[in-house]
Amino acid sequence: MRAWMLAATGMSLIMATGTSIAQSRPITDPAAVFKVKPGSDYFLANYKQITDWLQRVSQESDRIKLVSIGKTAEGREQYMAIVSSPENIRNLERYRGISQQLALAKGLTDDQAKAMSEQGKAVVWIDAGLHATEVVNAQSHVQLIHEMLTRNDAETTRILNDTVGLYVFANPDGLDLVADWYMRPTDKAKRDSGSIPVLYQKYIGHDNNRDSYASHQSETTNMNRAAYREWFPQILYNQHQTGPVGTVVFIPPFRDPYNFNNEPLVINQTDAVGTAMHARLIAQNKGGSVSRSGAPYSTWFNGGVRTVGYFHNQIGILTEIIGNPTPMEIPLVPGKQLGTQDAAMTIAPQKWRFQQSIDYVKEMSRAILDYASRNREVVLYNRYVMGRNQIQKGSEDSWVVTPKRIEAVKAAAESMKKDGEGSPLDDLAGYNSRDIVPTSLYKTVLQDPQYRAPRAFVIPADKQADLPTTVAFLNSLIKTGIEVEQAPQAFSYGGKRYAAGSYIVRADQAFRPHVLDMFEPQDHPQDFAYPGGPPIRPYDITGYTLAYQMNVTFDRLLDGAPQHFPPVPDVIKTPPAGKIIGKGAAGYVVSHATNNSFILTNRLLKAGAPVYWLKQGTTVGRESLSPGALWIPAGGAAKGIVDTAVQTLGIDAHAVAAKPAGDTVKLKPVRIGLVDHYGGSMASGWNRWIFEKYEFPYTRVYPQELDAGGLNAKYDVLVFQSDVLGREGRPPQKQPAAADLPAQWRSALGHVTTEKTVPQLASFARAGGTVIAVGNATRLGPELGLPVYNALSTVDAAGKRTPLPGTKFYVPGSVLQVKVDPSDPLAYGLPDTMDVFYNNNPTFAFTPGQSGVRRVSWFASDDPLRSGWGWGQKALNNTTTVVDGTLGKGHVYLLAPEVTQRGQPFPSFKFLFNAALFGPTQVGVTTAADD
Repeated sequence: MRAWMLAATGMSLIMATGTSIAQSRPITDPAAVFKVKPGSDYFLANYKQITDWLQRVSQESDRIKLVSIGKTAEGREQYMAIVSSPENIRNLERYRGISQQLALAKGLTDDQAKAMSEQGKAVVWIDAGLHATEVVNAQSHVQLIHEMLTRNDAETTRILNDTVGLYVFANPDGLDLVADWYMRPTDKAKRDSGSIPVLYQKYIGHDNNRDSYASHQSETTNMNRAAYREWFPQILYNQHQTGPVGTVVFIPPFRDPYNFNNEPLVINQTDAVGTAMHARLIAQNKGGSVSRSGAPYSTWFNGGVRTVGYFHNQIGILTEIIGNPTPMEIPLVPGKQLGTQDAAMTIAPQKWRFQQSIDYVKEMSRAILDYASRNREVVLYNRYVMGRNQIQKGSEDSWVVTPKRIEAVKAAAESMKKDGEGSPLDDLAGYNSRDIVPTSLYKTVLQDPQYRAPRAFVIPADKQADLPTTVAFLNSLIKTGIEVEQAPQAFSYGGKRYAAGSYIVRADQAFRPHVLDMFEPQDHPQDFAYPGGPPIRPYDITGYTLAYQMNVTFDRLLDGAPQHFPPVPDVIKTPPAGKIIGKGAAGYVVSHATNNSFILTNRLLKAGAPVYWLKQGTTVGRESLSPGALWIPAGGAAKGIVDTAVQTLGIDAHAVAAKPAGDTVKLKPVRIGLVDHYGGSMASGWNRWIFEKYEFPYTRVYPQELDAGGLNAKYDVLVFQSDVLGREGRPPQKQPAAADLPAQWRSALGHVTTEKTVPQLASFARAGGTVIAVGNATRLGPELGLPVYNALSTVDAAGKRTPLPGTKFYVPGSVLQVKVDPSDPLAYGLPDTMDVFYNNNPTFAFTPGQSGVRRVSWFASDDPLRSGWGWGQKALNNTTTVVDGTLGKGHVYLLAPEVTQRGQPFPSFKFLFNAALFGPTQVGVTTAADD
């Protein structure tokens, strides 16, 4: 290597591996823009300051290209800084193309892939600030980018030559909010990054790391597009806080279970990169890093920024670092002072400064970049190998081995023993020989043909209960880089005829693990601390099959796939247009089965046009419609609104000559109060997103307003989402003192309480109001006086009800099947059997001899689990999960499943929508109890 310094200009030129890296002019130090050195105690730079600096240095340096990957929820540009050598920056499109071709693995031979791997550059994604109160990482981004633009040491030069770094700001809106909030007090001692008044993403706050496979939010869609449709990075580093107490940082390897759909090589490579990160810190005497048993993180759940990458054959790294601009302490935790395989180098208790955390993050980032540089060809080629393997598996018979299949093998072996066959290896000496079963069971059970993984999924265009929702499901796939085909004409396959416009999702594509994970049920292991012991809480939810949650009708093709059809080129902007059927002039009849019918309803109500629900089923032309169909009299604004809805919302409208026979419910505009709390409820935030999507007007309501009473003068409906009451039996979340807040936020303080709030809610309902409680908020039902109790409980000697312990019942975030009464207005538009998302929520039994409650949905099986993990499910059988309750002149509706869970279970939105519209129409009407 040859190097020299041009001292006169301050410009250095270093020759390394045959590549020149020249800096044409001085690079602005971020402190010159921020007026404070980044990383200083008691200082946070906001997103505006950061982007001002990025825009300046992108004009000064030839090592960086600054691009916007899209708009945020609040309209900011979401920036990604691409950092590499000047030569690589000039040839970015070439290296992006190589990365894409290797990731998709289409039409490549091994030799071609090896040649491309030799020519390509490893692409490394590093995002920061996703959870904006986790303040270390965005500030670290600034320092690391500055160093990559200005340092000329051998390692930096090699990294720049061998890699393309994608530095992503994952939550610009939150970065501005949190930094501005923190810097607000002039007294540094009062600065606090954790007491912000609202969610740090417009709608969903912390759940912006739970949205990746659904891709509902703007920022998620932007990042998915960049990662899985444009750049295809081989390694993704998703930075978080905070580290386990008594340590500094969690780094992979992760604990079990890993998701059985994933390519094994992605798990192995993730472990290798994590190990290299630990080694770099330890080599620099930076102790306190832990892995596996040191934290709860696994690779099971698909929905996070780093976890969705596993289903795309991408190395995914998560770290959880301690740190804050306000100096903190590492406490003494005796157990953390004993070195283990998962915590090789402990750290002493000490005062901890912000820059120390930033230094750790920079070194961990450099460890990843260094790994990618040193293993460039291997990292690139292995991405191809994983894609090639998945394409091969998707084009032939293959099996995904899950815990249920292992249990089937064990059961078959036990059956053979009972039949006298025994084990052919009973006398084999060695470890665990007692676990050996006949080898024949591998073929007969583990490779039972009926349990093959599908070769393709066909979604018939003419068999969907709600085609616009099916299109939303397909868009979630497309946004995450899945290829979806659409048949331009009808076709036959496997003895079935499929209509023109049907969609096909083939398994012979590189991202097959994601395809399977979205269509097939998750089978989470029974994970207990020890036999008979408590369950080990999963990192997140355990069952989430999106096709189930969105009630998509599809066929699983096991023996092959139909001919190729044209791929859908991009996100489907609007569902296929509906039709005006018939020529009658009296009005229109519209099915209640499509969620988009609620957009039509709300537009009609807003325009003052009458709209009704038909209480009985009706036949219009050749179509039979279930109870709840919309009757829209002609006249006024109705025609224009219906015509637009048919064209843009995918709704069919029957133009009829006369009003259908039977009773109707006349709808009216409703005043909805959506309950929230200081700091923001994520579940309520998802509800806001859903209400806005379906054009429901609403107002946010806080506990102080509820406690003040007089609610009927302002609201017809109050909605309580699962987390607005806090957790039963736990103290409320701590809130700042009113005196420390700007006046505009003081009214948001307070908690929903049994003592103050519940009496006002009871008064509201008895005077004609409608209370809707979702998920765990349904405990309001008994508190408000409904004659119901939690069926998943026992009664002690004092008569107090206690929820069943986890050793007896545990269903953590899974998809379950329920029965539904579609004749009840709360269930209009729903089938009589459906999937719901359930997360250890209450279910209900009715107090004998009482009236005023009706069963709308209930469990009707000892094994209702469809996807996820269930233990002791028999306790659910015949318990009620949706209750239609009357209280005085008003109503209390208990929707115990998480009917709006992260904006995913679209069909169960109808329980909420129907309740919000129906309750106010029924003031003073009583409902008899079920027999």
